[in-house]
Amino acid sequence: MSASELEPPVRIALVTGASRGIGRAAAVALARSGAHVVALARTQGALEELDDEIRALRPDAEDPVTLAPMDLRDFAAIDRLGEALYRRWGRLDAFIGNAGALGVLSPLHHVDPKEWEDVMAVNVTANWRLIRSLDPLLRRSPSGRVAFITSGAASGEELRAYWGLYATSKAALDAIARTYAAETFNTSNIRVMLVNPGPLRTRMRAKAMPGEDPMTLRVPEEFAPKLVEICSPEWIETGKLYDFPTDRILSFRAPA
Repeated sequence: MSASELEPPVRIALVTGASRGIGRAAAVALARSGAHVVALARTQGALEELDDEIRALRPDAEDPVTLAPMDLRDFAAIDRLGEALYRRWGRLDAFIGNAGALGVLSPLHHVDPKEWEDVMAVNVTANWRLIRSLDPLLRRSPSGRVAFITSGAASGEELRAYWGLYATSKAALDAIARTYAAETFNTSNIRVMLVNPGPLRTRMRAKAMPGEDPMTLRVPEEFAPKLVEICSPEWIETGKLYDFPTDRILSFRAPA
């Protein structure tokens, strides 16, 4: 048996919203750790720039990244993604559900139904469709890891006025992630975490907080190594929330 046959296989990691912000930083950090990154986003040009960055980072790697230009509201494309990953690798080792839409900050009774549907499609339904498409692949991994990016807008003790659309979508995502963690705990090697990045210097944050000085915020590149850790085989926690601002793992209250 050759030395290469004794080496563990390269981990395959899918990141949504990989063209900028947290997703881009996570994709680069995963690539730096040795994973093959499947980078999913809508913007082809930004994905190509990411491709260049990863290949420059790992010049000795034959194939460190795969680009997946896709609108997550195209649910049929999500189904095809799972099939394509299966045909190429037969498994998926890590999935970071990062892509998200802020929507409008508005009183609930002023939110346009189309705006509501679009945010729910990206933040909620797409992640459920991704679980549906990727679950068989994650179960074929010896250590499938899933991290969903949530927000204090939904998990905080007090909900803010005018944030109802975004907060509702993230609360629904939290329920999906916690349910999936419960369903996979005893039947697979999958571990599922919610991750709250807190205030970071991103385009979405600037849109939500236009008067804030971005130079007072931490950058996604500081957060990304924690996502790599959560996606590693050594990570064993599941069904919990990792809070980056406090560097704590928080458990949810058990059902009555």
